[in-house]
Amino acid sequence: MGRAIIAMTLKISTVPNGTVTSAKGFSAGGVFAGIKTPGVDRRDIGLLVSDGACTVAGTFSQNSIISPTITITRDRVGVDKRVRAVIANSGCANTAVGAQGMIDAKEMACLAAEHLGITAEETLVASTGVIGIEIPMALMRDFIPQIEPTADGGNEFARAILTTDKRTKEIAVSFEVDGITHTVGGVSKGSGMIHPNMATMLAFTSTDANVNAAFLQETLSRAVKLTFNQIDVDGDQSTNDTVLLMANGVAGGSEISGGDEASDTFADAVLQVCRHLAIEIARDGEGATKLIEVTVEGAQSDDDALKASRACAASMLVKTAVYGRDPNWGRIFMGVGKAQIPLDESKINCYINDIQIVAEGKAISYNVQSVVGALGGHEVQLRIALNIGDGAGQAWGCDLTEEYVVFNSAYTT
Repeated sequence: MGRAIIAMTLKISTVPNGTVTSAKGFSAGGVFAGIKTPGVDRRDIGLLVSDGACTVAGTFSQNSIISPTITITRDRVGVDKRVRAVIANSGCANTAVGAQGMIDAKEMACLAAEHLGITAEETLVASTGVIGIEIPMALMRDFIPQIEPTADGGNEFARAILTTDKRTKEIAVSFEVDGITHTVGGVSKGSGMIHPNMATMLAFTSTDANVNAAFLQETLSRAVKLTFNQIDVDGDQSTNDTVLLMANGVAGGSEISGGDEASDTFADAVLQVCRHLAIEIARDGEGATKLIEVTVEGAQSDDDALKASRACAASMLVKTAVYGRDPNWGRIFMGVGKAQIPLDESKINCYINDIQIVAEGKAISYNVQSVVGALGGHEVQLRIALNIGDGAGQAWGCDLTEEYVVFNSAYTT
């Protein structure tokens, strides 16, 4: 089975109540400024800060329309760049507002930098929320200086980036190299306008490991390919998608740069963090009642399997069948087939929650009520075995419900 099916190494442990500040040398905080509608424990501006300079890697929206916050942050991420902080807001995307968007994004970075005593060039910016509305900079000027980052402020930051999310998404894992514990932590947001190529989502990950900048980018890019680029809620893609990985090296130890066991373990740790955050985004889809996991195995290559699993998870007909508990396996076949990868229909086996419903491309006798019952759970696994190779891949989505339609038909009203 290909590496796209993730098997985590035993060296990696989950940190209890882990978050983006679980890695040593990171602090965070959040405040409610009134950009979003008021609510219990709401936050809408957050700061993530490292005690020292970080190497940084990033991936960004592939939409042709992007927020100026992405333009600024992308310019400040690279193998020869070092950063200290991220200022993020929710409730307003700062997109499609003309030249003012760039002016405001730069001022956000300057306000945060001045508050922290660092330079604006060391400060990254992220925004999420409604497109076409200018950021209320008067609120930014008043409230950014009120944020006091702390080592246990990861949840504050996680709440500050939420939009339609029903809950925060947080995790941290740790591993040891030569007796030194290294930690990778992360938070993310996303619930609607989610489709492969990173969707309407923000994810911020951190590590106290000493990581070579080029290897850091390689590691993040691979993790994003296998996780954030494999989720779908509604087939739409945002203008503000950002995933960042910051490494400050505070834990000490030799540089992690690839080609050894420590590097492989670090890459698996980042992959585990990204996988968890991505799945939680799919699980938290707007109006969703079920998480859908699609596994394609036996493809000619891992890339083929990733493509086919993503196409199936993104199928509106598959989503509605799962919602209605309808064992309509023809839709699953359609979803895989529209990926246009090499396959032999006469060799395909198909399973719903490990109940086989198709063998060698044809329906077999099975207990329909058992499958209907399996589709009634909060998690539904669809497994398609192509049986023509060793490639494997996974994707995640959610069911499509009436609530999604109602919610998005009046999103700004």
